Amino acid sequence: MITIESLKSYGANVEEGLARCLNKEDFYIKMVNLGLKDERFDKLADILAAKDLNSAFEACHALKGVIGNLALTPLYEPISKMTELLRARTDTDYSELVAEVKSQRDKLLAM
Repeated sequence: MITIESLKSYGANVEEGLARCLNKEDFYIKMVNLGLKDERFDKLADILAAKDLNSAFEACHALKGVIGNLALTPLYEPISKMTELLRARTDTDYSELVAEVKSQRDKLLAM
């Protein structure tokens, strides 16, 4: 179960995330859980495999916003890096970044 303490130990900037949620811990935790269940996480690898860089950028940029607002820093960093590469429509192998995003998300979902 995700708690404020587990998010802190994960490396999230809980104070920043809480501030965006009116300092309501229950609301913040609810938003974290909803954000982690965003279907774009599951679709991103397939979109990238299809080399649809426009759709991949849209999905990744949206995830960056959600995760950034929740201040989940270890997950935000690889999403942010991927977003900037996709913004430039860089045709590269995204598998390492996708794996890092999946790994960080899995850590949070396992709490």
